[in-house]
Amino acid sequence: MTKEEFRVLTAVEMGMKNHEIVPVQLIESIAGLRGGGAHKLLSGLLRNKLVHHDNKKYDGYTLTYAGYDYLALKSFTKRDTISGIAQQIGVGKESDIYLAQDDNERQLALKLHRLGRISFRAIRQKRDYLRHRQSASWLYLSRLAALKEYAFMKALHENGFPVPTPVDVNRHAVLMTLVDGCPMYQVREFRHADRIYKTCMDIICRLAQYGLIHGDFNEYNLLVSEDEQVTLIDFPQMVSTSHPNAKMYFDRDVEGVCKFFRKFGYSSDYVGRFDDIVKQHDLDVSLAASGFTKQHQAALEKLVREQATSDSADQKAEGEDDGDDPSKDNGSGRGGGGGGGDDDGEIVEAPDIADLALSGSESESGSESDDREEGAEGVSGRPAEHSGEGSEDNA
Repeated sequence: MTKEEFRVLTAVEMGMKNHEIVPVQLIESIAGLRGGGAHKLLSGLLRNKLVHHDNKKYDGYTLTYAGYDYLALKSFTKRDTISGIAQQIGVGKESDIYLAQDDNERQLALKLHRLGRISFRAIRQKRDYLRHRQSASWLYLSRLAALKEYAFMKALHENGFPVPTPVDVNRHAVLMTLVDGCPMYQVREFRHADRIYKTCMDIICRLAQYGLIHGDFNEYNLLVSEDEQVTLIDFPQMVSTSHPNAKMYFDRDVEGVCKFFRKFGYSSDYVGRFDDIVKQHDLDVSLAASGFTKQHQAALEKLVREQATSDSADQKAEGEDDGDDPSKDNGSGRGGGGGGGDDDGEIVEAPDIADLALSGSESESGSESDDREEGAEGVSGRPAEHSGEGSEDNA
């Protein structure tokens, strides 16, 4: 990517703080280009699916997840926390995991949050990109989810919980150490099922003693090594023990462990009980120091609820319109998932992140580049009339 292309891509991100679709004139102004030079550069970014073009109301562009990937990766490389990307090693409902490494050839795991991917696949066509409402875009939600995961992982790691070591976070991307193990759901036989069961139950109860509930504690979010050491992953859904539904989440985590081990013919009288938990620590201070505040948590929960309600209404309305079952849409689970849409509104698969250039020409040099890049980090996706809200979220 050339210096000018990077400036234009960054300008689109900065413009998205106050615009659903960023006008070309504003992109040129932010990027500091003259004489209509942005059009050719935007065409190149569009071909690579780093931006989406929308000319229904006016001529404008918005970032795709692939474009957001590129900006996050450039930040990591400038910080020297990552030097290369290899193959994809995991795919979740709303995230992609890639193998990465740093300058010391230490293997890392790069997690890219992709909130909204399920909604992309559930609806065949959309009238506009990402169905923006009076709320944040999926890019902003993904950024909040990544910030939350990194903050929780950092706090848990510092307090001795078996989690990956957090390395860095930028936009919707979280970088962590690679854990030597496989997902627990892939295990066919345990040598010491009793010991692993007790470890899992201990983690659930100890989390509650620290004022936290995982909320999705199951075989899909637990890794087991060859020597049967357990590592806990995936934290965006964690809630406080003061949450109104804390007991329900706690009991669900406990039952998930019990149900899984019953498949192996193992059961135990040792079952965590929410009412027996005595809170001994409070991680609020650690989490705030990591960057994820109570205001971020409230915003994330509110925006997820709004977006889920909006998309549910959309699916129902479109199902009535065309008679199709949206759940039968067969979106691909690989690649960039949730990438750019073409001009008729269909979601187009983004290029594989491993194909994005990490070692291309430097975007810019000097402090101006750093300020431009870091200042654009907080995509809010808010419409212009809401530009003043939540400004503290924008890094």
